[in-house]
Amino acid sequence: MKDWRLFTRDSRIAYFSMEIGLSSDIPTYSGGLGVLAGDTIKSTADLKVPMVAVTLLHRKGFFRQELTAEGAQREHAVSWNPESFMERLPIKTLVTIEDRDVKIQAWLYRVKSPAGGVVPVLFLDTDIPGNLDSDRRLTDHLYGGDLEYRLKQEIILGIGGARILSTLGFDIRKYHMNEGHASFLTLELLSHNRNPEAKHLDDPNAWDLKSVSKRCVFTTHTPVEAGHDRFPYEMIEKIGPSLVPIEIIKKLGGDDMLNMTMLALNLSHYVNGVAKKHGEISQALFPGFEIHAITNGVHPFTWTSPYMVALYDRYIPGWAHEPELLVRVDNIPDEELWDAHCGAKALLFQYIEETTGQRFDPDVLTVGFARRSATYKRGDMIFTDIERLLKIGEGKLQFVFAGKSHPKDEPGKELIQKIHERVVELGGRIKVIYLQNYDMELAYKLIPGVDIWLNNPMRPREASGTSGMKAAFNGVPNFSVLDGWWIEGHIENVTGWSIGPAPTESTLVEINSEEDVRDLYQKLEDVIIPTYYGDRKKWISIMKGAIGKNAYYFNTHVMMRRYVTEAYLR
Repeated sequence: MKDWRLFTRDSRIAYFSMEIGLSSDIPTYSGGLGVLAGDTIKSTADLKVPMVAVTLLHRKGFFRQELTAEGAQREHAVSWNPESFMERLPIKTLVTIEDRDVKIQAWLYRVKSPAGGVVPVLFLDTDIPGNLDSDRRLTDHLYGGDLEYRLKQEIILGIGGARILSTLGFDIRKYHMNEGHASFLTLELLSHNRNPEAKHLDDPNAWDLKSVSKRCVFTTHTPVEAGHDRFPYEMIEKIGPSLVPIEIIKKLGGDDMLNMTMLALNLSHYVNGVAKKHGEISQALFPGFEIHAITNGVHPFTWTSPYMVALYDRYIPGWAHEPELLVRVDNIPDEELWDAHCGAKALLFQYIEETTGQRFDPDVLTVGFARRSATYKRGDMIFTDIERLLKIGEGKLQFVFAGKSHPKDEPGKELIQKIHERVVELGGRIKVIYLQNYDMELAYKLIPGVDIWLNNPMRPREASGTSGMKAAFNGVPNFSVLDGWWIEGHIENVTGWSIGPAPTESTLVEINSEEDVRDLYQKLEDVIIPTYYGDRKKWISIMKGAIGKNAYYFNTHVMMRRYVTEAYLR
């Protein structure tokens, strides 16, 4: 399919996301939200769902992380060449920013499935001759700059994205906003849906809210109130285009500041959180709206190690297109499953030795912890009591950590340094490594190569969490706080293990960290370590539980079928 116009022949779902992670070579993502978007698009191609995705080009990427000998994070711009991966389309559009026209162009990347489906992804870019130098930089940095820079990016994504689709000739059936960053597209749609006979444009009856709402779907990923984008109305009036009167926007987005989540909630016919618990938390956060829940997933083939792929192909043919078939995991002989896991473990340890010079022991129980370094994720919780950890784990445990902190998140950066200090405190008696520059390529090596996947966020602040699903595809059991998807995936001693009490919270209350720490140590000492070293058959049965009871369901194929039937066809 060489001619991009072929994509415009059929009506499509337009999927908008500020970041999309398709591969490490295209660094237009920072973490979970972007990787989820990429996995969503890959499954959409596998299932041949008619979709077009829209995002920003981010010529400077997020950043490349370097860690100093003291554990301090250093950020470096990423250089990559869009021309090497995608095609620049010949058609441009305009948005008004600060009363001047800013040109936007689109780059086309085709996500192709072995099943024959193709999904076009449009990367929006303002680095065009004729734009002011400052405007040419607007799409450079993902989550960079100040609040005004963020507002301009969201105007480009939402309004510019809707306009480029129209200019290119796409027929859009539904608009799916992946988080509130794209909510301005609702105002673009609303500007084309007003009553021509209306005398007063600041009268809500002058605007056909229902027609816009019927075409919009909104997924919220943020359980924390402060995580929802807000912009002062003075800034909106200074920077934004005058598509809809400010009085109407205030009725839709809040009186004091424009809350992008509220704007999307008020102009979408279907709204969902990304796990059952997250749906409940979002419902409490935004009373008066009907908020559903479609639990996130991961793309099966992308996140399964080559060792496990070969095993599944041999014993469960068709699994990559129908991951539900993984319920047949008992067809796989125990020793072959263990051998495949050992292959993935050896690959990770080879990478660690080549990049850090440290040699890990393949016979020692290896714990993995890799995610964005944010304080609520409590990356240093395992080191709360060093003496207890040494008593439990000396000679029996080793740890692999990874994860970036947002450049402006100083507490997140301090967390990485705290982990480094604890490693020094351990004095090599328990081996710990913190791998730098965690990205999709490193995750593909790290997650399958550990023996258990540790996750201990403050409940209920984990909206979903997808790294544990990636672990499940590789037969790596989860050892996690009951939050996000793990509430649905957890069966004690069958798919993995819980940390702490039952998930009874319905709001963002403070939790008892001491109780979590006690349970973490107790289960490591009394259950996990004895099982790993003393009962290999039981351990392999838990690996199979992770595959046959978690991976079979928590994937983007199942997720996308639910979006189609519950959101897109409504």
